[in-house]
Amino acid sequence: MIIFETVQDFRAFMDERSVGQTLGFVPTMGALHQGHLNLVKKSMQDNDLTVCSIFVNPTQFDNPLDLEKYPRTLDADIAKLEQVGCNLLFLPSVKEMYPVYPPILFAPDLGMMLQVMEGRHRPGHFAGVMTVVKRLFEIILPNKAYFGEKDFQQLRVIQKMLEHLSLDIEVIPFPTVREKSGLAMSSRNVRLTDEEKDLALHIPRVLLHLQKRVSESPDQMSAILQQTTEELNSISGLKLEYLDIVDENTLQNVEVRPADVPIRACLAAYIGKIRLIDNMRL
Repeated sequence: MIIFETVQDFRAFMDERSVGQTLGFVPTMGALHQGHLNLVKKSMQDNDLTVCSIFVNPTQFDNPLDLEKYPRTLDADIAKLEQVGCNLLFLPSVKEMYPVYPPILFAPDLGMMLQVMEGRHRPGHFAGVMTVVKRLFEIILPNKAYFGEKDFQQLRVIQKMLEHLSLDIEVIPFPTVREKSGLAMSSRNVRLTDEEKDLALHIPRVLLHLQKRVSESPDQMSAILQQTTEELNSISGLKLEYLDIVDENTLQNVEVRPADVPIRACLAAYIGKIRLIDNMRL
């Protein structure tokens, strides 16, 4: 695996590649787990070359303490990428990514998609996400980019952003990867104590139960959502931030199950001081 720390070195290498070689891209913030590695493997199957980036992006953290505590495991990350055979790693500094800091945020009007769920509870978050992803896309110039469905709203926002920019990059979604317990894999899981991990298991269990109940009684979806919200709010040590059932295309809340549109339950909750998100198609 070849590691690049500057845009100039990466672009010089890519300018010399064979004409017609396809490039897949997996952007990450490090602290890699099997979910990230599955994205890399999928990209390697689909493309001639695969590049992974590791960059903890300061512009998308609304809480400076969260940025400070974000896990950084670079040596282990490099070893994992080498084990799966990743071709290239882009490892820029903040100065390399943002020569002028703080950068002017890229915040196109994507409508109500940015006003719900993560956008509602983390002001400025998606402006930071779109700013770094746009910058990375301009540097990497991939044919395909791979994103996990665990961050489902982020996935849809990036797809919408690409439509806005008219960039010829295909976004490839990949299903959420879960631990054997059912907990969605996340870089933040390493900060959970054993007791907190047990508590966090309420999240996938509740989503599975919600999926079953909505399937059995689609005409009672609004009442089921209310009951599920009350159940989560009653769990000591778990602080629910939101639980919404949304149209997968628009991310807007739905109260009655539509006939021809996929819907998804999306959830954010605090387990102790750790904020976790998850979602599941219903």
